[in-house]
Amino acid sequence: MKHLLKMSDLTPGEVTHILDVADQLKAQQKAGGTPPLLAGKSVALMFSKNSTRTRNSFEVGVYQLGGLGHYMNAATELQQSGRGEPLKDTARVLGRYYDCVVWRTYRQCDLEEFAELAGVPVINGLTDYAHPCQVLADLMTIRERRGTLAGQKLCFVGDGSSMANSLIVGGLLAGMSVTCVCPRDYRPAADVVMFAHKYGEKFHLTTDPAEGVKDADVVVTAVWNTARPGTQDSEQRLRDFAGYQLTSSLLAAELEADYLIILTAVEKVAINFGRENQEWLSDLTVDKAKEYIAQEQFAKGSMLPKIEAAIRFAQSGEGRRTLITLLDKAAERSEE
Repeated sequence: MKHLLKMSDLTPGEVTHILDVADQLKAQQKAGGTPPLLAGKSVALMFSKNSTRTRNSFEVGVYQLGGLGHYMNAATELQQSGRGEPLKDTARVLGRYYDCVVWRTYRQCDLEEFAELAGVPVINGLTDYAHPCQVLADLMTIRERRGTLAGQKLCFVGDGSSMANSLIVGGLLAGMSVTCVCPRDYRPAADVVMFAHKYGEKFHLTTDPAEGVKDADVVVTAVWNTARPGTQDSEQRLRDFAGYQLTSSLLAAELEADYLIILTAVEKVAINFGRENQEWLSDLTVDKAKEYIAQEQFAKGSMLPKIEAAIRFAQSGEGRRTLITLLDKAAERSEE
């Protein structure tokens, strides 16, 4: 029996195998449907804190594979636990009812105790320490866009908590070089750093965002102000993470001047289209850009060379690393 409680539970070969199977299932679903691999199986989806994407992706995924995914608000529905029933008893009972348990909770130690006693596979849906499912999905997306994971440079900028812990381990297992950028008081877990140092020069920990994103193929961030708005903790985090946002100026900081102009052009072009048309740029041709200019979609004259350069940049492998962030940022401004 195999649990997925943290990324270090997996070997490099297992990471690759999971991604290969995920690619295959995704293609099958697009082609008409996946085989009923979970027919007759039931999966408990326990969430002790809020979730949108993780909950829905598990519910839909289990259904598409022919199984039953049963959602439980663990904060309210596990009534016996709320009245003092030991975690071990809850684990044993649910392990008799279900074939697998997904649990989003707070403490990693609670999840690991639950897995030890449940008698069925247990999957981490997010703890304060790790978020392995999210990172596997991220690695899948990166591989789709970049073609490979091996040899790529991954940079994470933000809070050294669950996402950083899992990206560091997952990226290194996948053959990537990993740089983690976070304020000094928000470093990743000590055991994660110890694991990463085994990979020598393939891992780098820094407090300097500009240093971290230099020559990166993929730049990732996650929410870092997790405190309740208006509280002292929230205000402190706003101060501590000043300069750790993924702005276009940060992402362009190490690029040559020509690329800086190109990135600016990408932003200007994206503003005219909005969020619902984020995919347009990869298919846009220079002739089509000239047509848009004739329709006064863009500024005339000197803007054309920049748009031509932006198109070629966005269609290149190098351009894709910054395109999504820039389009998101531009689309948000266009909606204001």
